[in-house]
Amino acid sequence: MSTPDGIELALYDFGGTGDDLLLVHATGFCAGVLLPLAHALGDHFHCLALDLRGHGRSGRPPDGDFAWSGFATDVLTAVDAFGLVRPVAFGHSCGGAALLLAEQRRPGTFRSFYLFEPVVVPDQPLPFPLEENPLSNGARRRRERFPSAEDAFVNFSSKPPFAGIDPAVLLRYVEDGFEIVPSAEGGDGDTIRLRCRRNDEAEVYVHGFGNGSFEHLHEVGCPVTFAYGTRTDAFGAEAMGADADRVPGSTVEAFDGLGHFGPLERPDEVAGKVRGAPGFPGGTPRP
Repeated sequence: MSTPDGIELALYDFGGTGDDLLLVHATGFCAGVLLPLAHALGDHFHCLALDLRGHGRSGRPPDGDFAWSGFATDVLTAVDAFGLVRPVAFGHSCGGAALLLAEQRRPGTFRSFYLFEPVVVPDQPLPFPLEENPLSNGARRRRERFPSAEDAFVNFSSKPPFAGIDPAVLLRYVEDGFEIVPSAEGGDGDTIRLRCRRNDEAEVYVHGFGNGSFEHLHEVGCPVTFAYGTRTDAFGAEAMGADADRVPGSTVEAFDGLGHFGPLERPDEVAGKVRGAPGFPGGTPRP
């Protein structure tokens, strides 16, 4: 499926029975890491997902422009391609912001959101140049290649933050988030590399600090649950509370002991809360 600006998107039907639920992943990951969450939700929802541009099996912008408005385009393209009518949606980090940006662009598209630490922050001066922010610098140093999927799994499972990820999720990351290196490029013996290239991930972070979703939160008309992990190093109680204050009828939910990767750490626990979220089928009434 192609977006209006010509990006080929990879779309996935994860199965399940019930109302449609669209899942959107975080920066640097891919739809596959949300498959364990989808399996845990499959008795309540028909789970669908996409790889955002530059991630997984989706194409990358040929001009290297990773403005987050493009992620909103990806979400809306997926909604149209699946033929969804006011679905509920789950978003993690960048995926949460992408959903909000999509709803802000096309009000009434979604029935309700469950967002785990969405990247939604005020547009304000930062103590560093955008191109030199810590997340981008870290992404540029990320190891892209490994001799095999087994080597990648062992490497990630032995060090934070990936060491805390559920093994089933980490397996999906290694299998779906990497591609085989063409033999002509494998001169150093490495055989797999990240589909989301480190320089592309760095560009995503450059644009993330000013993605514009915070200033338009008041335009979101559907119920939103802003969730966070109590051990997060990213968007905790203060940030989620500030976001919730701008969306009428929204709620804030904390997960004890989880970090920013919470949905990837304990997908079953997160799924249990998603089922009962305000505005979700079978969930609590909207406050």
